[in-house]
Amino acid sequence: MIFLSTLSAKFKTPGDFWGGLASMLVALPASVAFGVTIYSAISPSYAVFGALAGILGAAALGLIAPTFGGTDRLISAPCAPAAAVLSAFAIELVKQGIAPSSIVLLLTVLGILTGLIQMFIGFLGAGRLIKYIPYPVVSGYLSGVGLIIIGSQLPRMVGAPLDSMWWKATLSPALWDVRSLVIGGATVMAALLAPKLTKAIPSTILGILAGVLAYVGLAYNDATMTTLTDNKLVLGALGASGSGYLDTITGRWAEIGDLKLAQIAALFGSALTLAALLSIDTLKTCVVIDQMTRTRHDPNRELFAQGLANITSSAIGGIPGAGTMGASMVNLSSGAKTRISGIIEGVMVLVAALALNAFIAWIPVATLAGILIVVGLRMIDTEPLRFLESRATVFDFAVVAVVIGFALMVSLIAASAVGVALSILLFVREQVGGSVVRHKTFVNQRSSTWYRPEAEMRLIAQRGDKAVIFELQGSLFFGTTYELYALLEPEIKTRDYIILDLRRVQSVDITAAHMLNLVRDMLRERGVPLLLSNVREQLPNGRNLLEFFRQTGLIDDTDTVQVFKTIEAAIEWVEDRLVGDLEKPAQEETPLRLQEMDLFQGRKDVTLADLEGRMKQLSVKSGETIYTMGDQERELYLIRRGAVRIMAPISGSRQLHHIATYGRGDFFGGLAFLDDRARSDTAIASTDIDLFVLSLDQFNQLADEHKKLALVLLMAISRTLAQRLRHADGERTLLHV
Repeated sequence: MIFLSTLSAKFKTPGDFWGGLASMLVALPASVAFGVTIYSAISPSYAVFGALAGILGAAALGLIAPTFGGTDRLISAPCAPAAAVLSAFAIELVKQGIAPSSIVLLLTVLGILTGLIQMFIGFLGAGRLIKYIPYPVVSGYLSGVGLIIIGSQLPRMVGAPLDSMWWKATLSPALWDVRSLVIGGATVMAALLAPKLTKAIPSTILGILAGVLAYVGLAYNDATMTTLTDNKLVLGALGASGSGYLDTITGRWAEIGDLKLAQIAALFGSALTLAALLSIDTLKTCVVIDQMTRTRHDPNRELFAQGLANITSSAIGGIPGAGTMGASMVNLSSGAKTRISGIIEGVMVLVAALALNAFIAWIPVATLAGILIVVGLRMIDTEPLRFLESRATVFDFAVVAVVIGFALMVSLIAASAVGVALSILLFVREQVGGSVVRHKTFVNQRSSTWYRPEAEMRLIAQRGDKAVIFELQGSLFFGTTYELYALLEPEIKTRDYIILDLRRVQSVDITAAHMLNLVRDMLRERGVPLLLSNVREQLPNGRNLLEFFRQTGLIDDTDTVQVFKTIEAAIEWVEDRLVGDLEKPAQEETPLRLQEMDLFQGRKDVTLADLEGRMKQLSVKSGETIYTMGDQERELYLIRRGAVRIMAPISGSRQLHHIATYGRGDFFGGLAFLDDRARSDTAIASTDIDLFVLSLDQFNQLADEHKKLALVLLMAISRTLAQRLRHADGERTLLHV
C-alpha cells in the first residue's frame, strides 16, 4: 500500500505513461534479441529460453532499478555489453564441453555475482568518480552513442540484411527493401515534425503510429505483408507464454545446488568485468540524462539499485543489464519526467509479453529503427562546433572528436577509458594554464595584526622589501612546479626572508614537495629561513599537509623552515627581526609612564600628572576579557605593559577572528570613545597587561580645564586611527589587485 501511495503521489504527468510505453516498445524487442543472442550460443534449441530470459530481464530491471534508484527518466534493460560478455562466456563453456544445462546455471550465477559486485561498488562510494568527467568528454560520448545508434539502425531502416555494415547498407541500393524505406521514412518524418505540430502526444508515439499506418497502407497491395510467416518486415512472435514461466524458474533453482564452489569462484573474474562494463554503461547514461535535463543523479544509489535489479533478474531466469541509452532517450523524448516512467516500462513489458504478444508482433522493424535514428540525431551535440571559433577552445573540440572516434572505431568502453585519460589532461592543462601565485607582495606592503609605534613602522617600511610574500593557490603538482620554481629562484638569491602562504592551496604532490625541499636547501646555504603559513592538517583532498611535509623531509628539526598558523603571524615574526627588537616577555617589561608614550611626547609633567590622576590603572591577567562586542562603556585604554588581542566577526559570521594586536605604548578602544557607539569588537589580554583607562566623562572634565591637552589627545588619537585606516585600505587595495 505504501508503494502504491508513493507511486500515485509521484505520477503527476502523462509524459511518464507515454515515456514508459514508448521505451518498452524499444527495450522489449532489443531485450529479446539480446537473450536470443546469448542462449543461441549454447544451442539453437535454447533460443526460446533466450527470448524468455530477455523478457524476464527487461521486466525485472524495469521494476527494480527505478524503484530503488534515484535517476529520473532512466530506463534499465538488458544491453549490448551484457550480451557480448555473456555470449562469449557461453561460447567458451561450449568449447570446454560443459553441458548446456550447466551453462544456463553458470550464466545465472554469473549474473548474481555481477549484481553483488555492483552493489558493493555503490556501497563503497566509487560511483562518485563519474562526476569528474568534464563536458567535452560527456559531449563526445553523447554524440558517439548517437552516431552508433544511427549506424546500427540504418540496415533495419532500409531493409538490408541485419549483418550488413551501415556504410554498405547505405551505399548499396541493391540491398534495400523499398517497403522498409517507406515505412522508416514515414516514421522519421512524423517523429521529427510532431513537436512542431502538437505537444499533447509524444513524437515517439506519433512516429510509431505513422510507421504502422504506412505498413498497413503497403500491405493493402502486398499479400506477403499480411502474414507473420517469413515476414522480415515486422518483429514477429516473441515466443513467450505464461505457462512456461514458472516451470523454467523452478527448474533452474532446483539444479543450482549441483554447482561446486570452485565453479562459482571461477566466475568472479568474468563477473568483475561484466560489473565494470554495466556500471560504466549505466553511469554514462545517467550523465547524458543529467546533461540533457540539467539534473543531477546519485551514482552510488544508482549502482546499488542496478546491482539489486541484476540479482533479481538473474534469480528469476532473466539476463542482467544496465541503464540503456536508446530506451532512456526515447523515454525522455516522449515527455517522461520522473523515475515512475521506468516502473511503468517494466509493467508494460510484462503486459506486452503476456497480453499484447500478437499486437507487438506486427510492429514494423523499420519503424523502431526510424525511432532510434531520430533519438540518435537528437543525441548528437552540435554545441562543440563553436569551440572551433576560438584558439582557446580548439583543444576541447579535439577532445570531443577523439572520444567520438574511439566510440565509433573501437568501442564505447574504450571511449570511456580515453575520456578518463583526456579528463586528466584537461585538468593538467587548466592547472598549468593558471598561475599558482595569487599575489606577490613584500612585508612593507602588508603588516601583521600587531600595530607598532611609528618609529618601528618607518623602519619596517625601509627594510620590508627584504622579505617577500608569495600567496599560493590551486594545486602544487608536477605540472605547476617549474613555474613556481622559476618565480622563486630570483628571490632565493636576493631576499632575507621568503614567506609562502598556503591558505588557498588545494593539493600538493611529491614533485612539488621535492621542489620545496630544493628551495629550502638553497636558502639554508645563505642562512635564510623559509617561512610557511596556513599549513593545514586537512586539505580538500583529505591529505594532512603538515604531516605530508614532515614525511617528505621539508619540515625537520632545524629552524630553516618555520611554520606559522596564519600569514599575519609569519609577518609579525619577520617584523620583529627587521626592527631588531624581539618581543620581551610581559613580566620583564617595565610599565610605561604617560610621559614615555608617543601620544604625550613634549607635554608638561604637571598637565600629564593631572591627566594621570583622572585615569584608572587596571591590571588584567592573560586570557581575560577587557571588554566585549556590544558593550556600552566609552573608555580609552592605553597599554603600559603587555599586549592585547582584538577579536571581531568577519563577513557576517558570528565566529570571532583575530584582527589586531596592540602592544606596549599603543592604545585601543578609540572608535567607541570617539563616536559614542557600542563596541564593535572584543578585547582579550594576550599576556598579563597593565593599562591606563580614561573614561569619556573624565575626558570631558579634562577638556574643561586643559583644552589644549584635550585637543592634542584627540588629534593624536585621530591621527593614529587615520594611519591605521590608511594602512588597512592600502592592504585591501593590494589584495584585490
